[in-house]
Amino acid sequence: MKIRLPQTLSLVLASLLPLTLLSVTAHAQDWAKTRLDSSPRHHEYVTLHRGDRAIQAFVVYPEVKDKVPVVVMIHEIYGLTDWAKEMADELAAEGFIVVEPDLLSGYGPNGGGYDAFSSQEDRTKAVSQLDPAGVSADLDAAADYGKKIPAANGKLAIIGFCWGGTRSFAFAAHRKDLSAAFVFYGSAPADVTSITAPVYGFYGGNDARISATVPATTEAMKAAGKTYEPVTYDGAGHGFMRAGEDPTNTNPGNKTARDQAFPRLVRLLHEIH
Repeated sequence: MKIRLPQTLSLVLASLLPLTLLSVTAHAQDWAKTRLDSSPRHHEYVTLHRGDRAIQAFVVYPEVKDKVPVVVMIHEIYGLTDWAKEMADELAAEGFIVVEPDLLSGYGPNGGGYDAFSSQEDRTKAVSQLDPAGVSADLDAAADYGKKIPAANGKLAIIGFCWGGTRSFAFAAHRKDLSAAFVFYGSAPADVTSITAPVYGFYGGNDARISATVPATTEAMKAAGKTYEPVTYDGAGHGFMRAGEDPTNTNPGNKTARDQAFPRLVRLLHEIH
């Protein structure tokens, strides 16, 4: 016997399928954990404080002899996943100290963070509901901690992906001692006039939801006399930095974009020395 779904329900299920597949792909990250576990770099978890709030952070150090800039990294809407930590390690391999806070710290069951949630859906929902002012305050704590690391040279940058890209742009409008801000497929705040650091954008050509905002952002930054250098990578979708190194990725545009975007990011970071 064949069961036919009502047409409306069929359309709803069809529309949800790509999101479901994206979520599954985003969180089947054994490949990222394997790379992270084989890294020769020093990883540690530290507890940051702002008032009575405690924030867990993942910190990675490069193997270098000189003092280096600190990069505060903001995870995707999926939270502090294995890929988020593996990305921090990759950047540390290029000569930077990376401080990546778990912005779900204290908001999980029994006061836990990312690992305390029972499902990825719950983590994603929790991240999406975080108070923007609270996020900026947590990032301030991460930045303040990073600048006091003995191996740091005083230079500070912010970088974020997806949801974190939007928070990175907002943090650039909030914090005055940044040397640079890097926005991966994130949107700009309504008011950009308080931004003091150059902002570098990385966007997917197949990510119209975000990429369609770039022209207006360009005009707003230009009118405010700010430095904004966006690059859109043809054929790439949202999340291409993660998808581009995922062995299950089926869009070659994601890998091409990542292969081009990562060297650009590293070059720009080295220019802030």
